[in-house]
Order: sequence, then C-alpha cells, then structure tokens
Amino acid sequence: MGSSRFARRVAVGLLAGATAFGLSLTAGSASAAPSARHPLTGSTPKWLSHARDMGTTVTTDPVNFGILLGMRDESGALAKLKAVSDPSSASYGHYLSNKQFDATYAPARSSVTAVRNWLRDQGFTIDKTLPSGMYVEVSGTVGQVQSTFGTKIHNYSYLGKQVFANNGQLSLPAGTPAAVTGTVSGVIGIDQGSELKTIADTEPGPPPGARFGVQPCSAYYGQKIATSKPAAGGKHQPYAVCGYTPSQLQSAYGESSLIKKGIDGHGVTVAITDAYAAPTMLEDAQKYNQVHHQPLFTPGQYSQITPEADGYDNTDLCGAQGWYGEESLDVEAVHAMAPGAKIIYVGAADCLNGLDDAWANIIDSHFADVVTNSWNDGIDDISLLSNAYVTFYEQFSTEAAITGITVNFSSGDDGDDSVGGTNLAAKTVEFPADLPYVTGVGGSSLFIGSKGQWVGEQGWQTSYSALKNGTWGAPVYNSGGGGGTSTLFTQPWYQQGKVPTSESEYWSKVPMRTVPDIAMDADPNTGMIVGETQVFPSGTFWDQYRIGGTSLASPLLAGLVAVADQAHHKALGFINPLYYRMIGTSALHDIVAPKSPLFQVRTEYVNGVNNQQGKLYKLQHIDVQTTTLHDLPGYDDETGVGTPRGPAFFTRN
Repeated sequence: MGSSRFARRVAVGLLAGATAFGLSLTAGSASAAPSARHPLTGSTPKWLSHARDMGTTVTTDPVNFGILLGMRDESGALAKLKAVSDPSSASYGHYLSNKQFDATYAPARSSVTAVRNWLRDQGFTIDKTLPSGMYVEVSGTVGQVQSTFGTKIHNYSYLGKQVFANNGQLSLPAGTPAAVTGTVSGVIGIDQGSELKTIADTEPGPPPGARFGVQPCSAYYGQKIATSKPAAGGKHQPYAVCGYTPSQLQSAYGESSLIKKGIDGHGVTVAITDAYAAPTMLEDAQKYNQVHHQPLFTPGQYSQITPEADGYDNTDLCGAQGWYGEESLDVEAVHAMAPGAKIIYVGAADCLNGLDDAWANIIDSHFADVVTNSWNDGIDDISLLSNAYVTFYEQFSTEAAITGITVNFSSGDDGDDSVGGTNLAAKTVEFPADLPYVTGVGGSSLFIGSKGQWVGEQGWQTSYSALKNGTWGAPVYNSGGGGGTSTLFTQPWYQQGKVPTSESEYWSKVPMRTVPDIAMDADPNTGMIVGETQVFPSGTFWDQYRIGGTSLASPLLAGLVAVADQAHHKALGFINPLYYRMIGTSALHDIVAPKSPLFQVRTEYVNGVNNQQGKLYKLQHIDVQTTTLHDLPGYDDETGVGTPRGPAFFTRN
C-alpha cells in the first residue's frame, strides 16, 4: 500500500464522552468551554514512537470507519449476564432475545438518531447501522476525518508492515451536541497498528502448496517407532502422526456413540469468522468428507456471508491467500465434530476492522448459536490495543452472553510469549481470548490409540532438537498454547476459588482473569489432517496435510458445543461457568505434567513440498516446562479446566 493509496476499510481509534465499558478510562472534560474542541483522552496511538513516519495520506482517499455507541445500564447488563449463565441461578438459561436486549441495554433510539444525524452534518455517509444501534459504519474521505477529529492521518512503517494511524490526539469539534458526546463510546480503527489480526496457528497450509505430516509418520499414536534415529530418554521414540481423521477425533473425545444416535449438532448453527474466503472452500470440504467417509453437507447446511467480489481490502497487508488454509481447517474441523450442525462462514473484508465488523454483526443479528474465532491480536496491552477497541469487544461479548451465544477465541500459539521462558518481561496473554465473557481455548497434545481410544493428553508446549551428525541437538522452544494472566480484566466470578492465586495474582495482589478456560488438541504434531486445493510445482490440485495450533482447538470445541447444545435441547450460551463446575468430574480430563519427558520424531520435507531435496528430522519435546505455564491438578493456565471427556461432557448441566 503506497502513501497515495488509503484502504477502504479504516476506522478511528478513540474514546469519547462516556467511561469505557469495564475499564476506568475517561474522555476529555464534558465541561470544556463551548468554543473549545472536545479532546478525546487516550486516542493517540502509543506505538508511534516505535514506528517510522512515512508521511501524510492523500486527503481525497476514501475512509470507512465505525462509531461505537455505549450501552445503557452496564451494571444491570452484567448482573443479567451472571444470572442467565450461572448454573446455580434460578434464571440459568433464560436468555434474552436480541429484541429484549436492545430494549433494555442497547443505546436509546433517540441517541442513535442523534449520532447518525451529527455524522451526516459532518459530511459523512452512513453505510450501515447494526440492529442494536451499538455500531454505525461510516464512510468519507481522509480530509473529512482530519477536519472532524482534528488530526492528521499518516502512514507508518511498523512491525514490518506499512500501516496508518492518527498522528496525535483526536478531538470532537466545538459545539458537538451533548447527545453525541454522551453516547459515543468510541470510534474503531485508524490506529491500524493495534488491529493487525494474526492467524493463530504455526503451520497454515495456504496456496502455494505445503505438506506436513510426511512419511514416515504414524496412523495413530505410537504406531511407528523411529528405530533408525537416535534414542531419546533412553529409548527410540515414535514418529508423529500423519494427522488425525474426523472419526479418530470423534472417538477420542467421546462423541462416536452420540453421533450414531443422531446427536450430531442437528438444529444448531455454528458461525466461523475469518478474513477473505477461499474460492474452493465448499468444494474442498465436500471432497474431504468423501475421502474420510463423513456426511456431505446437505443443501442449505453450509452458507457464506462475504463482501461483494470487489469488496476485499488490504489483501497485501493481510496476506489474503494465507487465510485460505485457516478457513479450510475451520470448516472441516467444525463439521468433523458436529456433522449435523449448520455452518455459516463469515468472511471479513480484511484482517483489520473488517473482522471486528463481521464478528459484531454475527452477534447483533444472532446468526448463530456458537461462534468460533481462530485469530487474535497477539497482545494484551491497553496502550497498544486502544481503549475504544477493548470497549467494542466488551460490549458485543456481553451481548452475546446475555442472548445465549457461545463465543470461542483461540488463545494463541506462543505460550506465555516469553519465548520459552527466555524473556519473562514479554510475558502476556492474547486479546480477545482474555475477555471475561468469551471462552479462551487453549491447546493440548492429544494421543489417540489404534482403536480410536484416548490414551493420553498433555499441555501443548513444544521444543525441537535438530538431528545433526547422528545426534539430537539442544532443544529450542518453538510454540505452544497461549495462557497466563490478563493485565486488562479482573477475575470474573466463575474463576473465583477455582484458579490458584499464584496464577490469578501473578501481576499483583488483585486477582485477574486467567486463560485459557479449556483446551483441545492443538499440537501441530498431533494435529488434524485437512484437505485443500493448493498450487504445487506439478500443478494445482486438492491435497491433504496435517495442521494444528489453537486455530484447530477453537473450531473443534465449537463442534463439541454444538453437539452439547443439541443434547441439552437448548443453547448453552456463555458456557464458562459450566466448564468451571466440571472441574474434578468425569466430564473432563484433568491434564497434569508428565512424570518423565515425552518425545516424538517429526519428519519434514526440506523444501516443504516434495522429496526432491530430501527430508529432515526433528525431535519434539512434548509439554516442556521452560515456560511459566504448567499442567497442574485442577485449573491451570496451560490447559484451563482440562479437556473434554465425553459423554459426560455433553450431558452435564
């Protein structure tokens, strides 16, 4: 993106007249003199000092942004949320309809009208208003944004990308009506540096072609032993699996008997959010279902909500093709675990605020009962995320919980972000997975036996030793399920008395939210085999490869929740309180640290595609203890409450 080309999908990161939802953040003084502009405190991006200024943006370039309007009666909304999602409450499961939510907690219609009229008076065009009125999508020009918000929009070189942002504090014009300054909660986006979404897995398989799960590999855990490779831990270790199939995962997580009875997610809708849309997604999924003897999607069972053909933005910045493997994984993983559920794939216009818009629209329109999101921002720092951005996610996740929608976010693939314990100053968790009213889904290494049985599971934290001169080298940390203690959110009620104080009070004596809440298979070496059309040196064709990451864990869990919804004859909605009640029961596997080191041998093509340049081998160290994340009895910040242990997982209430 050159300095003369400004993306269509942009938004302004600022905080306006009300206190940010759930955070002690304030805007400029409402008592400012009528002749003065209204400063918006906290609206200057904090990362600008780390970026290189590339100059101003052309004033005539188009800009799309979103205005966030605050909820009414926030304390009442949180009380209602607890009442409908706490299994011990008499109101448990008595969710509000979206219409009831709007009437009680959404901004008043008069307030929405005032904001819309003000925006038009500033010369902007109203593109869309979500049904609740909490979000208004607007378009205009760079010049209009600069004039209205009293700022300059610059391009910056940041984190290896060319992004844009306001170069100073934002403000509203003098004379802005009080109905506007008292209602606007934030404007999402121009702070592009804080909104670069990442795909939460370590091994995407997009075009051009890539192959993982290379022979020699095992059909099930321990099938093939690497007798020709050096021993580790006093014995020869097994080759990693080639990739688990749907039937193996169904069996290991206790679904097989339920699916045979028709409890397969029928009557439940799962939404998947990603950026862009692979052009062969449904075709690839149907081929995959045929190969693995799974039910084909029936007419109407799979649908897509995507922009018009010319509606995608920032394709170079976001790496559009890089999302295709993620999308195939999500669709095939949800269908594998819930072959009877409807799937709606929602492809955002880009990996920036397009994803925010798509996610919020699913909730505000109640398109689905379960929403899985295999992406995150990789940070948990208000100075990088922006106040308004956090508030946006708080408001819509609260609406989801009150209206009975389950929301999953993958917890990330970098462990505690300390690079295997070598940089504790960088330790953090990843937003939005640490939002109090979504499920942060962590990762495990799953071992499935020859008959599809669960034979073991560990937290996913991996180091690799390279094979050199006939010996395994020193282990180097590579990846693992995200976890740890939030710096943004205090401890929610459902974690009280369940999370060790050593974790909840890691940063101070104030108990904070910890993640993950629960875990599922995510280790790329014990991952799922998926099918996708890719471009190889020998041609373009459908092929399969093994993939993992918490990008796998989130859709796998979404499928299990869909089955549980059907088994309960109702939507389970915000399910975290129920997960924490399951601790110590037969509904969960309580994952604890291995008694002795565990290893596997991984095979790779040198060129990632074929054997023309030969193969290389790595020794995987499973569930390494070098990070601050460790498997403990009960809750821990590596695997949360544990992993699903059906059939009790699906029927417990």
